[in-house]
Order: sequence, then structure tokens, then C-alpha cells
Amino acid sequence: MALDRADFYDAELAQHNRHLRIAAAVRADDRVLDIGCGAGQTTREAARAATQGEAVGLDISAEMLEEARRRSAAERLRNVVFEQGDAQFHAFPTGGFDLCISRFGVMFFADPAAAFANIGRAMRPGARLVWMVWQSRERNQWSRAIRQALAPAIAVSAGASTPFSLGDPQVATDLLSVAGFTSTDFTDVQEPVFYGSDVDAAFDALTSLYLVKDALAGTNEPPDKPLRRLRDLLEVHMTPQGVFFDSRAWIITARRLGGGG
Repeated sequence: MALDRADFYDAELAQHNRHLRIAAAVRADDRVLDIGCGAGQTTREAARAATQGEAVGLDISAEMLEEARRRSAAERLRNVVFEQGDAQFHAFPTGGFDLCISRFGVMFFADPAAAFANIGRAMRPGARLVWMVWQSRERNQWSRAIRQALAPAIAVSAGASTPFSLGDPQVATDLLSVAGFTSTDFTDVQEPVFYGSDVDAAFDALTSLYLVKDALAGTNEPPDKPLRRLRDLLEVHMTPQGVFFDSRAWIITARRLGGGG
């Protein structure tokens, strides 16, 4: 049986999550903002570390936030809050946070300049930013191979590049600089993504995701043919530990102007 969506994402990114947690180095008195928090794994981890502070998770999905609140309540975390909203427009408290984290949640804004500026206003002078984003599509086998298997004759659309919109360090640096961040740095993370304990689990999980649905929508083939190719691809990537694909990500770190931090 496939994992539910929240568990799937947490399992998919388990190796990446470890790197983000270490880089974030949440301090006991930090007030942490988690952008695109989903079901709240990274927010809860921040809350557990910020024993004298607080963690606030923001996401646009009411369904995922409901699950995040349920899981936080089950852990009896009292210093975590989840809010529904879009970081481009959300009314954050000015200068209210010491640290902003995100696990693959900041690449999808229609207006990234507006979003980053709004997030910047929410950070105190000297506050830290620690975000994990995908590098370019060419460096991410999971996207390249899966799309090729599903629709080999279809060119990738411009919209499909959104998950990789911050893959170019110069683009990300320029956006953050305009938003009031400095000392921007990039750390290369090469870890596999996990799609399931076996081929059936991986196939069930992937066919429910936008990556597969969008690719299938772009081809005129009968669905059984591309789905057969997908299953064949998953079989190639089956290991004793499950189905894995290579990936490359950046951890972006920066500081809000105006303080020593």
C-alpha cells in the first residue's frame, strides 16, 4: 500500500531533511518561520529545538495544514503554530522572526520578488535564512528520467521548470539581495530521493502526483504505454532498500541586512 501524501513527501526527502536540519541549527530562543511547511515535519523539528521560542509554519494547503496540526497535537508541542496563506501576500509580523527555513517550498511563487520581499520584512535585522531548493533539472534524475519515460516526444513546458526556478545561484542571489538579504551562500547536497519500498508502492505513489499527471496530459498515447515505461523505469531503480533516484539540491543560506545576528 502506498504511503499517504504527507508520509510520502517526508519519506521521499528523508536524506535531504537531515542536511537542512543541521544547516538550520535552530537555537533554543529562536522564533522560526517555515515557508511551504506542508504537513509540518520541518516545523515540528524546529519547535522541538526552539524550546524557549516558537515555530510558525505557513502553507497554502488547508488539507496539509490540518494534518500538520494533528501531528503537532499528537506530539503535544505547545510552541508551534500553523497558518494558511501565500508568502507573497501573507501579513507576517514585521521583524518577527530570527530564522526562516524552507524545504523545497520557495520555488513556486508567481512573483518571487514580492514573496522574498515580504519574507524579508518578516525577519529581524541579522536574522538567518536557510532554504533547500532543487538545482537545475539536468542535475535531477528523478524529474528528467520520469518525464522522459512518460512522454519522450514532448518538450518540457516552461511551467514545468518551476521546481527548478532557483537552481541558478545567480538568480537566487539577485532575488535575495533585492529583498534585503546578504552573505548568500550555496551548499551542494547530493542525496537520493525515495519513492517506495518496492515498485508497486512507488508506482502507486507517483501516479497520484502532478509530475506524472502533467506528463500524461501532454501525450496522445494510450495511458497504458507510458505507464508501462514508468513501471519499467522504477524496476531499473529498485534497490534492496527501495526505489531511489539521484537528485541535487542547494542549501541556500543568507542573512537579513541590518544586524550582526
